[in-house]
Amino acid sequence: MSQETNLLLCYHRGCGKKFDPNNNKDDDCVYHSGYPVFHDAYKGWSCCSKKCTDFTEFLNIKGCTKSKHSNEKPAEPEKPPIDKCKLDEVIEVVSKPVFNGVSLPRPAFDTAQLVLSPTISPALLEQIKGLTAIESDKPIEGKIQIGQRCQNNSCKGTYKGITSDEEICHYHPGEPIFHEGMKYWSCCQKKTTEFSVFLDQPGCTQGKHIWFTKNSEKKAQCRMDWHQTGAYVFISIYAKKYLPNQSVIKLNPVHLTVDLFFIEEKSRYNLDIELRGIVDVKQSSVNMLPTKVEIKLKKAEIGSWSKLDIPREIKPEISESKENIATLNTQIEAVDLSDL
Repeated sequence: MSQETNLLLCYHRGCGKKFDPNNNKDDDCVYHSGYPVFHDAYKGWSCCSKKCTDFTEFLNIKGCTKSKHSNEKPAEPEKPPIDKCKLDEVIEVVSKPVFNGVSLPRPAFDTAQLVLSPTISPALLEQIKGLTAIESDKPIEGKIQIGQRCQNNSCKGTYKGITSDEEICHYHPGEPIFHEGMKYWSCCQKKTTEFSVFLDQPGCTQGKHIWFTKNSEKKAQCRMDWHQTGAYVFISIYAKKYLPNQSVIKLNPVHLTVDLFFIEEKSRYNLDIELRGIVDVKQSSVNMLPTKVEIKLKKAEIGSWSKLDIPREIKPEISESKENIATLNTQIEAVDLSDL
């Protein structure tokens, strides 16, 4: 008989390992002597003070007790005895008051927001450990790197030092147009059928080099969910591999803003909402976990919200395409040249 068949399964909570009954020392098993406790979105053990909101982290909470392994199932907690005399008793259920937003004066939406300091999970830091090198390799914001290319259309200038800022930049302020086999710039209308000739057209405008473009980051899509108790609102934004040091959660009593940065895709997730009810900013908190960001909002009044937010009128943003023109390569990537 092999040694594997002699192994027994340890039934201590939080252990679950197999052990050899003939080689079972007093401190081989690390487990929880208490029971799992789930309360107010927190998960923990009755035997120790460790608790968390993420179920995966809960399963990985290290035991607080040491002993020998045991293959005897632990006894389940006793249920309170049922009083048969009260089986026919009618219990009156009083529902929670519905929050109607009238008891407290509602602060202005544009009241200054406070940046919430998040509790960052060690598992998240381990998850993004390999991404910090990517972050350090990218150009420092606001600092021009030697060899950095001018972002103006058709300019082939590169940054060689402070003298490059004094150079005259020849560029096209317009956009490339491809129509019926013709290729030209909207600003000067010099048409050609040859793509190489189009690329070599000198700029029709003189100005200064531009070394950075704005709004180059993509918009990330994340799933958002929420639930509530009488005293709290819990908002979960499901995301992975975001950088905590470049992500910001801001809050005032009625206004929540979330900004998460993903270095791999160079993208951001944004949430900007007016909350249905009023919250206590100082008693609200943020947990940054490997699979999500969990925002815990303390209600200023105990009750139930019918919805999370109040829809706001979306004002059209002013286009900055004329002020911040994307590079030629970026523009051409969006053009289908198969028919040219």
